[in-house]
Amino acid sequence: LRTWPTRGIPDRPDTWLVSVARRNIIGAARRRGVAARALPALERLHANADEPSDDDMPTIDSIIPDKRLQLMFACSHPAIDPSMRSALILQTVLGLDAARIASAFLVAPATMSQRLVRAKAKIKQNAIPFNIPSDSELPLRLAGVLDAIYAAYGTGWDDQFAADARQSGLTDEALRLGRLVAELLPDQPETHGLLALMLHSAARIPARRSATNGYVPLEQQDITKWSPELMTEAETHLDAAHRAGNIGRYQLHAVVQSIHNRRALTGITDWESIATIYDGLITYDPTIGTHVARAAAHCNAHGPEPALAMLDALPPERVENYQPYHAVLAHCHATAGHTVDAQTHATNAIRLSRDPNVRAWLHDTYHHEPAHPH
Repeated sequence: LRTWPTRGIPDRPDTWLVSVARRNIIGAARRRGVAARALPALERLHANADEPSDDDMPTIDSIIPDKRLQLMFACSHPAIDPSMRSALILQTVLGLDAARIASAFLVAPATMSQRLVRAKAKIKQNAIPFNIPSDSELPLRLAGVLDAIYAAYGTGWDDQFAADARQSGLTDEALRLGRLVAELLPDQPETHGLLALMLHSAARIPARRSATNGYVPLEQQDITKWSPELMTEAETHLDAAHRAGNIGRYQLHAVVQSIHNRRALTGITDWESIATIYDGLITYDPTIGTHVARAAAHCNAHGPEPALAMLDALPPERVENYQPYHAVLAHCHATAGHTVDAQTHATNAIRLSRDPNVRAWLHDTYHHEPAHPH
């Protein structure tokens, strides 16, 4: 009330108010010893912040305006094993259990549990601090945060129609966090790439189920149900990532989803372009999921034979319990006219599917309707 009428409202009023509160509490504590319990928490919150001057109150860029996001960046400390940062975030910040985290990373639940225990023990043994990073440290911790957001989105996507609202709500929470990170680090192209990827996928959620709640695969979805608002927002962030000139895996994944959603305008899917992008994407993201998706794209663009060769080259121990691998194999074999092989892999995919609607679709497609392999 004293300052803003004469100096104007700051760019970030919330940051300004927290800074003033901190200064007032420090002054009061020095004079009267009050607020002794609140002061340490505020001191830790602003340990890396510059003290605002009396003449001006600059924004404190190191403050992350979201408690959950603060914890995610804290869990991505450089001293923590990079392969475990996103898993720790998923468990400690987003509340996923070891089994769901293991599913996201394609490992056995017992293995993931052991890794999480070891990671926490190392944190305790080495006294790794869980502090809010300074503004300059945020890019160094970004990868683990983005990976965790994407893993949470994928978990929520798989459980979008689950009975447990806590799981199905993960897609919305991941989108919220993705928007916050893109706003916090607008110069980092992968923040925009990840957000574009999630937005393009989220645009199709209303079309993923039929009127009777049956599963509808992407190529059979009603494009009039796709959200033009989310697709437009996704393209805006994809353009922002492209202008940065530093390509990354999330941007390339987003381009694939952008091409899929272009069917809303053209009526067709450019599988040739999607297959080409996946050929380059495996350099940036050589995961099993990317390899399987690449094979699916090549099957639709160039026929089943090259796709089957790509799938056969994958390590059996990595894919034996990976549902998309068996689903894509069933599709490839059905396209090639290998009915028995298609049914065998469809049976495996059914066994590995948690969603009863997906199981029903696979059964009907490959065991009762072999003429419709898609």
